[in-house]
Amino acid sequence: SAHPGALAAMKEIIGAEDIDRAQLAIAAFERDYGAKYPKAVKKIVDDAEVLLEYFRYPAEHWVHLRTTNPIESTFATVRLRTRVTKGPGSRAAGMAMAYKLIEAAQSRWRAVNAPQLVALVRAGALFHKGKLLERPVDITPDPSPDTPVSEVA
Repeated sequence: SAHPGALAAMKEIIGAEDIDRAQLAIAAFERDYGAKYPKAVKKIVDDAEVLLEYFRYPAEHWVHLRTTNPIESTFATVRLRTRVTKGPGSRAAGMAMAYKLIEAAQSRWRAVNAPQLVALVRAGALFHKGKLLERPVDITPDPSPDTPVSEVA
């Protein structure tokens, strides 16, 4: 009977506008379901940092990162075709069929939002609440060899 409410609470965590609201939703989930379902609450609370990791990426990419089923979606075409054909026959034929089906399906895949930001993410740029941090406070620049030590300190 608590399943619909708990599911809605978990969706509220994942669908939060920013990391602060997600953490509030986790606290509400812990408060509402902690006594009755301690294992489920412990899993979410203990893994909150990993669960909310996507907030450290550009906001434009969140829609892609929030998906719960990227691998299943990718191989859905292959799964459907192998069921219709009653299996591929041999391993080599199965690999070839899967490759060709995925190659044909990729033309229908959704493109990444803001592809220009992918290079920044790969380069290690820091994002906070989905926005690029131009000058992170906790990272100090390395002094150049010409800078006197007295100016660095």
